[in-house]
Amino acid sequence: MDGRLEYLNVCREAVYAAGAELQRWVGRFEVREKGRFDLVTQADLAAQEVVRRCVLGAFPSHGFIGEEGAAEAGDREYCWIVDPLDGTTNYVHAVPHYAVSLALAHRGRLLVGAVFNPASGECFTAVEGQGAFLNDRPIQVSRIESLDQALAAMGLPAGMTADSPDLKVLLKALFQCQSIRRTGSASLNLCYVAAGRFDVCWSFSTKVWDIAAGVLLIREAGGAVAAVDGGPFSLDDPRLLAAANERLLAQLHAMVREAVAD
Repeated sequence: MDGRLEYLNVCREAVYAAGAELQRWVGRFEVREKGRFDLVTQADLAAQEVVRRCVLGAFPSHGFIGEEGAAEAGDREYCWIVDPLDGTTNYVHAVPHYAVSLALAHRGRLLVGAVFNPASGECFTAVEGQGAFLNDRPIQVSRIESLDQALAAMGLPAGMTADSPDLKVLLKALFQCQSIRRTGSASLNLCYVAAGRFDVCWSFSTKVWDIAAGVLLIREAGGAVAAVDGGPFSLDDPRLLAAANERLLAQLHAMVREAVAD
């Protein structure tokens, strides 16, 4: 079996198991703040442990990084990156828009990724060089090439100030994009770009576990991803711009540059 397909099978198994764990906790979790407006529940922690056991049970020498503090160095060449509950605030308020996001990187290169929303049953998957899929059906980015025709998604940090660049870009985008959505889940924003539902998205506050799987999905669906300065994207600096194509990405970058300069 192709090694990447073996990785994908384990990746998919892990996100499905973690999604089931999240659903078991519905209605019986407690909430605490790990930062201002930044929530965590027992469900986050339990789902991450499910993923950890699954991937390290299959590949005990691999590294592991999770949002909820778990990290195992293992073989640093291979590292699993998980957000066990991306969209915790949605989850807490019974908004069915949250996901488990999991990816495997080899020396910083993304090999496989999966994002699973257990509330909707949608599972987005990608393997490097083999395309992107939604519930095993191929997906691709939209063909929109003009920002004024684009449905955009954006993220905002848990804590903001009045002069936050996030707000500056939002104000600029209100007049340049067709419409804007803030969904509360960075990983699903990226999946929706990959599936052609959104045309662009951006965030200045994402962490590697929020976006690793989604970045691979967009690339494999024919889309484009860049750093916020317009340069090459790196997992070491997971703030990003993402778009359906390079032309749209260039317009997005120009808008962001103008907004931050104002």
